[in-house]
Amino acid sequence: QLQLVESGGGLFQAGGSLSLSCAASGSSIITMRWYRRAPGNQRELVATITSGTKKYADSVKGRFTISRDDAKSTVTLQMNSLKPEDTAVYYCHVLTRRALVYWGQGTQVTVSS
Repeated sequence: QLQLVESGGGLFQAGGSLSLSCAASGSSIITMRWYRRAPGNQRELVATITSGTKKYADSVKGRFTISRDDAKSTVTLQMNSLKPEDTAVYYCHVLTRRALVYWGQGTQVTVSS
């Protein structure tokens, strides 16, 4: 059983920056993703990292950067130029080599204008 622990959420001002981290307790991870869900909205895939490939939602391109440290089994989402519409609960998502999927507990990010 793999467990994910997220950190880094909180209250931030528009234009500011923050970094979300997700630490996985196990290994054999193929893909790591960040999703978010804003109040009243559907869950949105924000960023994906698989080996050396990174993908981003159009809404965050150029502002967010996803990275991973395989030695520590962590994934980080660096969020710059924050906007009020970035306000959401952010979830870490992991796919393992055994095709198992795990979710973090979610961390609230609130961006004030």
